[in-house]
Amino acid sequence: MNRRASRVFLSLGSNVGDRGRYLRDALAELDALADTRVRAVSQGYETEPWGEPDQPEFLNIAAEIETALAPHELLNAVKAIERRLGRSAGSKWGPREIDVDVVLWEGAEVSAPGLCVPHPEFRRRAFVLEPLREIAGNVVDPVTGATVAELAARPEVEGRVLNKVKLDRV
Repeated sequence: MNRRASRVFLSLGSNVGDRGRYLRDALAELDALADTRVRAVSQGYETEPWGEPDQPEFLNIAAEIETALAPHELLNAVKAIERRLGRSAGSKWGPREIDVDVVLWEGAEVSAPGLCVPHPEFRRRAFVLEPLREIAGNVVDPVTGATVAELAARPEVEGRVLNKVKLDRV
């Protein structure tokens, strides 16, 4: 890695087609990015759809990557991965083949057009917090000062985790 590497935490989800394949393929593409390595991946979590309830259940995971990419470079790479894997345009919270969100950039806050890190909604979404707690429970949200584990335990967290799925089945 040429530049100083940062720890970044991502949320990945799918609820269309072979959900596990989409997640595995996205992880492989992330790991193949220049100056980027996947360092940890949570188990899979089947979750209720959020925002638009009349759709199939999601399969969600969290991943820790180490990257020397700048925030917008990573965002552009993630969006390109989504397109390559067949993500089609749809409603904001509708069904999707693959969704990859940049959730936390350890020790940093980013507020720029098209990118806000920490992700502005992650603190209230069980489908993000539960997988993230598994691999990064002690990581601190720079906005609230709370750890991921503390955020996940808050009563205002929305959505329901239905099942855990062993990673080898994801």
